[in-house]
Amino acid sequence: MPKIHTLPLLLLLSLASACSPRDFLTRRLAADLIAGSPGFSSTQELWLRTGVVSNRDYLSPEYMVLQHHGWITGSNAACPVQVGPAPCWDVALTPGGVNVFRDLIPNQAPISQYFSVPSARRELVEVTGISKDDQTAEVDFQWKWVPLNAVGAALYNEQVQYISIVAFRHYDDGWRVIETTPAAPNQGLDDALKNAVPAQ
Repeated sequence: MPKIHTLPLLLLLSLASACSPRDFLTRRLAADLIAGSPGFSSTQELWLRTGVVSNRDYLSPEYMVLQHHGWITGSNAACPVQVGPAPCWDVALTPGGVNVFRDLIPNQAPISQYFSVPSARRELVEVTGISKDDQTAEVDFQWKWVPLNAVGAALYNEQVQYISIVAFRHYDDGWRVIETTPAAPNQGLDDALKNAVPAQ
């Protein structure tokens, strides 16, 4: 009699071993896959050019914030051949800007006059919904920016949360978040983050 009872148990164990935890798209799994994806976890960089820049660059939202904080200043300058259209500006860090950027600027920056500064990272707030069929799913989630320094705090409001919708696909090894969707109807993570809207 004991042998008869072990057969269903063995069948159940073999079925369970055929499935992995990634075969079931729960909110927790979706959150782990989104938060761990390279597109979501990459650091946001501010690219800053000092020296002569075009009017378009000088009036960009990022440069306007830096001007507002008194970290950069600009004076009218002649446009080099490769920079334009006029007017152009000779951009320099102010003494206050030097204090803020001193530890953030790479060593080679004074030579290149064009450098990146890590400013913020994304933080997943929560997965708010999942709509799925057998092989594909759409996951709604909320996230926010977390500033890494004073520059990030000036550029990104930590209190604002964003809503995004991203596509998932079920593969032979389980569910995966879709990073890019060049020709697919569903939205990959890159587009989901670009098209994010502030939460109400």
